[in-house]
Amino acid sequence: MMKRVLCLIMICICVFSFLPIGVSADVSVDESIASVILIEALTGKVLYEREPDAKHIPASVTKVMTMLLIMEAIEAGNLSYDDMIVASANAASMGGSQVYLKEGEQFSVTDMLKSITMASANDACVAMAEHIAGSEEAFVSMMNDKAKQLGMVNTNFENTNGLDDTVTNHYTSARDIAIMSRELINRFPEILNFTSVWMDSVRDGSFGLTNTNRLVRFYKGANGLKTGSTSKAGFCISASAKRDDMQLIAVIMKAPNRDIRNEAAKKLFDYGFASYGMLSYDEEVLEKQYIKGGKTDNTDFYIPKYTDVLPKDSKSSVEREVKLNKNISAPLIKGDKVGKVTYKLNGEVIHEDNIIASSDVDKMTYFGLISRLLKSFVMV
Repeated sequence: MMKRVLCLIMICICVFSFLPIGVSADVSVDESIASVILIEALTGKVLYEREPDAKHIPASVTKVMTMLLIMEAIEAGNLSYDDMIVASANAASMGGSQVYLKEGEQFSVTDMLKSITMASANDACVAMAEHIAGSEEAFVSMMNDKAKQLGMVNTNFENTNGLDDTVTNHYTSARDIAIMSRELINRFPEILNFTSVWMDSVRDGSFGLTNTNRLVRFYKGANGLKTGSTSKAGFCISASAKRDDMQLIAVIMKAPNRDIRNEAAKKLFDYGFASYGMLSYDEEVLEKQYIKGGKTDNTDFYIPKYTDVLPKDSKSSVEREVKLNKNISAPLIKGDKVGKVTYKLNGEVIHEDNIIASSDVDKMTYFGLISRLLKSFVMV
């Protein structure tokens, strides 16, 4: 009997030794969902994925790209939050989710963004597109150009809002949605001031808005980003959540209903926050490094900032090795590589970077050397 118990214990030890340390082996995302991906936003590291490159109709998750281009226009100075946008007849004719813009009605950019991010307003998307690019078609061309710039290789847009009753070639993938969502919140974190709000209003408080993303109310740390659903697309979401210093993005595509979609996003977030943590080394200055043959005796070197996401149980095991080149001599140009910094986890290299010279150091001339010797002689 004792031998049988010992054998069972040994089998359990062998099985569990093959599971990743500190990381759950199974996220248990509903199999009825077509595609999912979970990434950490700052590094872009993929924490979980299933069929992330399959092409699907994204419904209103399309609006992530629309929001990105609106924010870029604000950044470029071509648009401000207080600018008034006039709705065209075309914008006012949009169906589906909307704020019922009337032809000629004016909304500020702020109210347009509220309408897009919270109420998923198709009419507001078209109005903004026409204002920025002159026409929705021109804006869609900008969307596709931006997708290519970002490396979204499984994406093509045909409109600004995701309405899919007449489109024939409007698609993207979970990975591509994660890419554009990451670009949006990393470059323009102020968008989260809109996407994280549960209830608000436009038209001087006469028209109420409730966020279509229920996670911002019912999941701790949820701060965006965009939901979508049509009969063709199913239920989709690009969801974002932040706890402590870690921002996660979970993308769900073609779930059979809203509850399964939201539950999957929660499970992905739970997995990410429970299993991973941020590793961060700030930029560090190595002061007064001797430079052979330089006009100045020394200069500063710096080690670039390094941020990564790792299984929580492994963070304390990371070791850093700083190694400067031998006989560093002038001339030296700011930005020159003067050494290596290596980060290791359990003996394996996880990241390498260059140590950089902080300033120029000219080579000492013959007359400069004589002058230095004379100065030292006088001082003696």
